[in-house]
Amino acid sequence: MAGVKRLAGPEDVSALVDALGDQLCTLAGAGESCCLVGIRSRGDVLAQRLAARLKPGHVGTLDITLYRDDLSEIGNQPVVRPSHIDFAVDGRDLVLVDDVIMTGRSIRAAMQSIMDIGRPRRIWLAVLVDRGGRELPIAPDFIGLDLRGESSIAPGSRITVQLTPTDPEDAILLADSPAGTSPRIGTEPSSA
Repeated sequence: MAGVKRLAGPEDVSALVDALGDQLCTLAGAGESCCLVGIRSRGDVLAQRLAARLKPGHVGTLDITLYRDDLSEIGNQPVVRPSHIDFAVDGRDLVLVDDVIMTGRSIRAAMQSIMDIGRPRRIWLAVLVDRGGRELPIAPDFIGLDLRGESSIAPGSRITVQLTPTDPEDAILLADSPAGTSPRIGTEPSSA
């Protein structure tokens, strides 16, 4: 695929996940009192990896499709998958986990979805990659790879995180956005 640059391979991604886990370990009350909630479709995989290391009280998966503010732009029949949060979020400390943050809109949708379930005491945000380019005043508390301010990343380019078993291998890729397309539309990488 032309215009794709590999920013990190399997060993690099593993090290970034470990570094993110180390940051989360510093969290006051991490462990049984903390809950991880991963945003589909890579944040949930990342949350499971972090959970294997951190042993949180609970781990959940959140599908934000119906909460997106660009729902009309992503297709006539968006794929909605189930959320799995089988614990009460009221009064709990939650770590919302996602693969990449750019505009902040997916995180806004995730927080709205969580608030429809209950009222957590606190929500922290952990991301594997911070792409920069916010459109909303949302910032992660924990970052594996910070690409904000990287002059080599053009405004229209897109960061894609691949994680096994969803993808064939762990990788972080940088792709130029095709002319005339928005990097927010069609956020799922192709499974070619």
